[in-house]
This record gives sequence, structure tokens and C-alpha cells, in this order.
Amino acid sequence: MKVILVGAGAFGVKHLEAMAKIDGIEVLSLVSRDPATTAEVAKKWKIPHCTTDLAQALAQPGVAAAMLCSPTQLHAQQAVQCMRAGKHVMIEIPIADSLADAELVVRTQQETGVTAMGGHTRRFNPSHQWIHKRIHAGDLKVLQMDVQTYFFRRTNMNALGQPRSWTDNLLWHHACHTVDLFQYQTGQQASQYYALQGPTSPTLGIAMDMSIGLRVPSGAICTLSLSFNNDGPFGTFFRYICDQGTYICRYDDLFDGNNSPIDVSKVDVSMNGIELQDREFFAAIRQQREPNASVAQCLPAMQTLAKLESCLQKG
Repeated sequence: MKVILVGAGAFGVKHLEAMAKIDGIEVLSLVSRDPATTAEVAKKWKIPHCTTDLAQALAQPGVAAAMLCSPTQLHAQQAVQCMRAGKHVMIEIPIADSLADAELVVRTQQETGVTAMGGHTRRFNPSHQWIHKRIHAGDLKVLQMDVQTYFFRRTNMNALGQPRSWTDNLLWHHACHTVDLFQYQTGQQASQYYALQGPTSPTLGIAMDMSIGLRVPSGAICTLSLSFNNDGPFGTFFRYICDQGTYICRYDDLFDGNNSPIDVSKVDVSMNGIELQDREFFAAIRQQREPNASVAQCLPAMQTLAKLESCLQKG
């Protein structure tokens, strides 16, 4: 299967690493805004074509699918362009930075019939999969998810320490992971919600601290703290407080409430959540089925984010 990758930054590289482990996938073209960087990454990964023009990449012979790791603000526009060109598309989280654009993405998928999937990696991390399987087996019931998403950001840099051309967002990007996962694990959409944010950064023009609370009809709650001001270990850490035990997820790894490791090596074919996400995308294309984290399945998270944004706007 011939694929194009849009975005030569930190997450683009993570997907290149993941796709290198999946048989039958050929990255035919790399698209990014800076010609020199794009050419450098393409050369390193032996990608035969690179360009700054998405249309040119989509027109390469035999291209079946596109993977978008571009700035968040471009996701919806580029996804629609790919689908209108008849290409399957994976959109890194979030699928859009507004509910209206997310709805446009879903409508376009329905009109074109291509496979379109959001990059909701938490659904695929072996740690969260282990929890999900136990919930569906009736062994666990989530009472609370307590989540910390912490970074230290004073300048507009990506995960590789390189300058970004766009500004990140705690709500539409980082909170999206947790909002989707909470609703996915409980099987319900939040019926109660609140959001608070701290002062706006005079340099970046975004809120640097945020607190979110969610409750679903079953009574399960989610408490999410987000910060770009945390000077210490960074990342997202999940604590599931359940009726039968407490579990801590640190990306692909799982621990019990006392920090004892739980073996999740047999949960799936890999211990890499991004690789598993990509495998699901390509399998869904080949099997002509809806993928886990299809854009339609992502829409409830986007609806909840829009409600949380309304809370923030009201102050």
C-alpha cells in the first residue's frame, strides 16, 4: 500500500518509525512546509518523493492513503482535500480544532466512502487496551479517571526541541486525548462538564493551565489537570480508580495502584501504541470496515470539547 505522510516534525517521524515495522507499507511521498527539512527527512527515511504541495503528493501514481501529522489548524482542510481526491486518511489528533470543522470531516467521509480515522492513540496503547478488555468482560467498572497532562513550554517548540510554525492548544489537542478515552472506556458521553483556565501567556497567546471535570450518566467522573508550566517530568499519566482495583497507565505501560508493573505484552502484537494505531488504519482499509477511532467515532469527543470551550468563554 502506497502512502503519503504530511508533516516532517516529531510526530511525523514517530509514524515513520511505526510504519517501518508494518509489512506491505511504502511511504511514497513526504509533504511539509520547509523544503530543506522535508528533503532531509525524506533522504534519511529513503522516501523517493518530497514536496511542499499536498496536491502534488496526492497525484503520485498509486497513492492509496495519506497520514496527516501537520499542524492542528490544517487537519480538517487537508483531510477534506485527501478524501475528495479519493484517498483514505489518518488524521493525527485532533481531527479538527472546532466542532464545525470536525462535522465537515465526518460529512466528507460519509459522502466519499473512504476510510478516515483519527489518531486517538490512547485507544491503542496496550495499557488502556488491557483496561478496556476488562471493562467489556465485566471485570471492572470505572469510578474515576484522574489524569495529569503536564509539559514545560515557554517557547513554541515541538517534542524534538525544534521551532513550531503553529501554537499548540491544551483543550483541542491535549484534552482531546483524555475526553475521548474517558467516553470510550465508559461507553457514554459526558452529561455534566466544567472547564477552568489560568492566565494567557503573553508570549504564546494561549492558556497555560487548565482544569476539566466530566461526569457520564453512569456516575463515573473524570478529573483532568493540564499545564504548560510544569517544570518536571512531562507527559500524560492516567489513574483509573475502579470498583476492583486501581490502575496507573503511563503510555504503553501499566501498573497497579501501588506502582507494581502489570504485564501487558500479550495484549496486542506490539507494545507501541502508535504502531498499533497505524496497523488498525491499514487493516481497516484492506478489510473495508470502519476502524476503531473512525472520524465518526471521534465526533462525540469533539462535541464535548465544544461544550468545554463554551464554559471557558463564559468564564
